[in-house]
Amino acid sequence: MADTVSSPSFVETTDSKNAFDLGAFVGDLNFEDHLTNDDISLEGLEQELEECKNNDVVANILSKGTKLRDYTKGVENDLRKLELDSIQDYIKESDNLVSLHDQIRDCDSILSQMETLLSGFQGEIGSISSDIKILQEKSMDMGLRLKNRKVAESKLAKFVEDIIVPPRMVDILVDGEVNEEYMRTLEILSKKIKFVQVDPMVKASKALKDVQPELEKLRQKAVSKVFDFIVQKLYALRKPKTNIQILQQSVLLKYKYVVIFLKEHGKETYNEVRAAYIDTMNKVLSAHFRAYIQALEKLQMDIATSDDLIGVETRSSGLFIRAREPLKNRSAVFALGDRINILKEIDEPALIPHIAEASSNKYPYELLFRSLQKLLMDTATSEYNFCEDFFGEQSIFYEIFSGPFGVIDEHFNLVLPNCYDAIGLMLMIRIIHQHQLIMSRRRIPCLDSYLDKVNISLWPRFKMVFDMHLSSLRNANVKTLWEDDVHPHYVMRRYAEFTASLIHLNAECGDGQLDLNLERLRMAIDDLLIKLAKNFLKPKQQTVFLINNYDMTISVLKEAGPEGGKILMHFEELLKSNTALFVEELLQEHFSDLIKFVKAKASEDPMSSPDKPITIAEVEPLVKDFASRWKGAIELMHKDVITSFSNFLCGMEILRAALTQLLLYYTRLSDCIKRIVGGSALNKDLVSISSIMNFTPHGYILCLILQSEKEAKKEAFRKYLESSGAVDALTKVLVSLYEQNDKPSSALEFIQNKLSCPSISEHEKLQAELSDLQIRYNELLTAHQKTCKELEELKSTHASAMASTKEATDDESAKDGL
Repeated sequence: MADTVSSPSFVETTDSKNAFDLGAFVGDLNFEDHLTNDDISLEGLEQELEECKNNDVVANILSKGTKLRDYTKGVENDLRKLELDSIQDYIKESDNLVSLHDQIRDCDSILSQMETLLSGFQGEIGSISSDIKILQEKSMDMGLRLKNRKVAESKLAKFVEDIIVPPRMVDILVDGEVNEEYMRTLEILSKKIKFVQVDPMVKASKALKDVQPELEKLRQKAVSKVFDFIVQKLYALRKPKTNIQILQQSVLLKYKYVVIFLKEHGKETYNEVRAAYIDTMNKVLSAHFRAYIQALEKLQMDIATSDDLIGVETRSSGLFIRAREPLKNRSAVFALGDRINILKEIDEPALIPHIAEASSNKYPYELLFRSLQKLLMDTATSEYNFCEDFFGEQSIFYEIFSGPFGVIDEHFNLVLPNCYDAIGLMLMIRIIHQHQLIMSRRRIPCLDSYLDKVNISLWPRFKMVFDMHLSSLRNANVKTLWEDDVHPHYVMRRYAEFTASLIHLNAECGDGQLDLNLERLRMAIDDLLIKLAKNFLKPKQQTVFLINNYDMTISVLKEAGPEGGKILMHFEELLKSNTALFVEELLQEHFSDLIKFVKAKASEDPMSSPDKPITIAEVEPLVKDFASRWKGAIELMHKDVITSFSNFLCGMEILRAALTQLLLYYTRLSDCIKRIVGGSALNKDLVSISSIMNFTPHGYILCLILQSEKEAKKEAFRKYLESSGAVDALTKVLVSLYEQNDKPSSALEFIQNKLSCPSISEHEKLQAELSDLQIRYNELLTAHQKTCKELEELKSTHASAMASTKEATDDESAKDGL
């Protein structure tokens, strides 16, 4: 086989040149020499040859054309040779083979022994496995029984713990004092009672028959004991001068669980405790409020009666003089004044009667009303929170306060029908509104219905009193009210102050019905004022009277604030129209001929020409008359204005308007003269407009203007001081200084101390501290600036270093790239 020459492998293709003709190659084979057709079958030969044509050896033989018989003989010779070589090799290795055979036989013997031994081991292991399985089953069974036993033990332990009554517990509940330990023991008893009552397993247990009677005895004993204890604490509330809120918070709330225990396990006893507390607090609070109201009644200041109305004449007549001060001098009836401060102090503590009584001060009813309502709010808030915390009920509050509400209602029903103070009523309405907001912020709803009821009762009373004022104006007796004086009438001042007060109080609420009522009141005062004005004989006096009253009303409305609205605009229009009328009357009084001529002959339009030419003879007397007495006339006008109008600023405005109108008339006259033929002859008698404008008789005009501006600034500054509270503070300090029996050596230091101002030494000390702080501030500022500069330098250095590093990195990257 080794000497066989390899030939190209035979590959079957579709090419006709490479096609192998098997028939031509084996056509001369003759098998008859050795085999007959019966011995060898050639069936399937072609298929086998076809399968072997890709074999390298077969392909080599076929390609060389070697005879198969010769090739077969060669193969047989090779096999025979190989067989002989193998025999020789076997003979050479016979000894080794015998030794190997012996070794194999020994190994076989050893293995047979090991097999026997292992078979024994296998049997033993089988028996051990069965034992382990049995043990495993026993272990699982024991584990399950242990688990069930633990569950049963835990349940039984809990059951025993819940149902058993320890001796220590019995001793505490029967003989112990009610304290924190007693409260904890009550909780344990409550849990045991609930356990016995709720758990169905307990009801089926035999232990219940032994324990249940003992638990019931303990429950009855605990209920009885805590009832006596809590009732004793409640009776402490009835002691005089007891601070109820402190007792509630520091004592009763500590025993809150007592009430819970009674509610759960002694319902009847709880109801008795609840009723005892309601009865106690009802009586105590009712007595407190009754005493407080009686004390407040001693401090009440009478502001108004049924006769204290806007349109009622209050001058004394007849033989008997009224003991009380005339109403027109008691502005508090109609003016709000300092009474508005009560709304700024709405949340201040309630008035303490004995302290106020010691100072012999009297207060308007709205201040007492605020104190009463404030006390009620604070008491109700505390009681409401306590009832919710202690009893867990809100309804109990209303049962407690039925008594205090009744006491307050009784007082209010006595006071309200006799209250004729409309300002006070409106203040009380505002107070109730503010108190509703306070209770809303506290989130306490217990007084909602009460405050609504009070508010509902106040509005009808206010409406009734307001209608009384309105009727007093409509039905006023003009003859008794009239005074021969053009200055503001006291009825008009009452109206102005009353209206300004109500407008100011209604600014935040914006009640539309009140605005309508104020409009009705305004119409009534307009009618009354016109009737009073008609009692003056001269029209000029009537006009002056109306102007003074309108101006006073506007001033009062403006002082009250910017809420005047339509009423203020109405009086401003009336003032404007009456001012124009007075200016005409004043000028007619001093320059009637001039005005008559100008209105008749001198048209305001310079292009128009009169029907009949104006002659110098008509104009010359007017010009000469004006030139001769215009200065004296202006002085008389000034004097007339000063004496007629009580308001200096208003008088100056009217005088200014009169002079302006005079200049207009005289200008028209001068223009008319210029259009007359030969009118230049009168130029020597004409007074220049600049002369009239610059005329200051005794410094009147200039002085008036300067005084007007000065008075306006003073008035603005005065309002500023009043609104900021500076006037009130200084007044109180000066009154305190006046009332000092031993006057201090330094009045300035006394005032500074009262105003909480630093003394001179303290001021110098503060100045020194300020200087030190300023120096320290400057040093810190310099250090800060220096630090900022160094930081900037470091930032720039760091930025430069980063830039250099980046450039070096870029260069290295470029080199690496190259």
